[in-house]
Amino acid sequence: MRSFVKGLVFATAAIAVPGLTSTVASAEGEKYILVSHAPDSDSWWNTIKNGITLAGEQLNVSVEYRNPPTGDIADMARIIEQATASNPDGIITTLADFDVLKGPIKAASDQGIDVIIMNTGTGDQASEVGALMYVGQPEYEAGVAAGKRAKKDGVTRFLCVNHAIQQPTVGERCRGFADGLGIDLGDSMLDSGTDPAEIKNKVLAYLSANPDVDGILTLGPVSADPTIAALKENGMAGDIYFGTFDLGAEIVKAIKDGTIKWGIDQQPFLQAYLPVVILANWDRYGVLPGNNINSGPGFVTADGLEKVEKYAGEYR
Repeated sequence: MRSFVKGLVFATAAIAVPGLTSTVASAEGEKYILVSHAPDSDSWWNTIKNGITLAGEQLNVSVEYRNPPTGDIADMARIIEQATASNPDGIITTLADFDVLKGPIKAASDQGIDVIIMNTGTGDQASEVGALMYVGQPEYEAGVAAGKRAKKDGVTRFLCVNHAIQQPTVGERCRGFADGLGIDLGDSMLDSGTDPAEIKNKVLAYLSANPDVDGILTLGPVSADPTIAALKENGMAGDIYFGTFDLGAEIVKAIKDGTIKWGIDQQPFLQAYLPVVILANWDRYGVLPGNNINSGPGFVTADGLEKVEKYAGEYR
C-alpha cells in the first residue's frame, strides 16, 4: 500500500494507450488497471469487464481494462510495463505465463504499486511476485475435480480441446483432468487454435481417428462452441460424455439439451469485481483479507440452470 489513507475522491484522467483495448468504469476516485492475457476475440472476458464496471461505479474508482489484441504474452508483458509507468494506485493482472510475466509484475510491486493476481496463476506465484493476494480458480485442482467426476461417470479415454496452448496455466486443466481420471495425458490434449472452423474440423478428425474416446473436455466457449457443432455434425451430441470449463450462451444451451453434462463455473465476475473492492478498501482503510480467494470450481448442470441461463455471458 503506497499510502495508508488516500483521499476518497480525486479527479483522474483515463490514460489511453494506442492499440490497446480499454474499458473505463469510472472517471474519478482511485485508479486501477486490469491487464488480461485474453485476445479481443474471446467474448468470455465480457463478464470480467462487467465486473470491473460495476465495482468502479459502486466504489467511485476508475478501472481500465487492457489486453494484448491477439493474446500474445510478450505483448501482455509490455502492457504491464506501460501500466506500471502510468503509476496507478493498483494493478490487477492475470499470470498466464509465470516465466514471461513475473518480471514486469514484480517490478510494479517493487515500485510500490499494489498488485492482485486474478484468474490465472496461483497463490504461491502471487506471493513470489509481491502481489497482495490471488483471486481465481486453481486450474490444476479444478481439472482434477472434473476428472474424478468423469471417472465416476465411466470415462476411460478423453480428448481435451485446448484453444490456448501458448498459455501454460490453461493446459493445467487438461493435466489435472487426466490425473483425476487416473490415466496418462499422452496425446489427449489437442492444440486446436482459435478459429472456429479449424477447431470443429480438428475435433471431427481426432474423434474419427480415435473411436475409443468416450469423453471430451473443452476449456471455454472458444473451444466448446465449435466442439458442440462438431458433435452435432457427426451425430455424437448427447451420446459422448462432454464437460467444459466456463460458461457462455451456447454452453448453457448445450447443457440444457443434454449435449454437455456440466460446465465448470469459475465465476469470472467475482474474479474482476472482488479485486477492485479489495484494493479500494486496502487503500482507504488498510484492511485486507487474510487468505487468497478461490472463486471456483463450481459444477453447473441442467438442474441448476435458471439463474445461470439468465446471466450467462453477463455476470456468470
